[in-house]
Amino acid sequence: MKKKIFMQYADAVAEQFHLSLDQMFEKSKRRECVDARQMLYYLCMERPIRVSYIQRFMEEEGLALCHSTIIHGYKRAKKIIESDKDFIHIAKNIEEGICTP
Repeated sequence: MKKKIFMQYADAVAEQFHLSLDQMFEKSKRRECVDARQMLYYLCMERPIRVSYIQRFMEEEGLALCHSTIIHGYKRAKKIIESDKDFIHIAKNIEEGICTP
């Protein structure tokens, strides 16, 4: 069940950031890819989905990460979302579009 929610978020984030899933899960430090992944971590952890699940799902999609990378990305996204109206809007749109349990 958590994998399905993770993939719904991933699809929605990729769409909002105008990326393909392949681009989002490639090992890249391009700002748009990093921002998209961090938004994904934020949404998943707010759900809540455990960091270990997020890590496993990311690896299954082709991007191996350590726990600290996910936690750092979550904290960075949370800080940006608290101050940037565009990111707040994106996060709310995605959360409203994903079915609640």
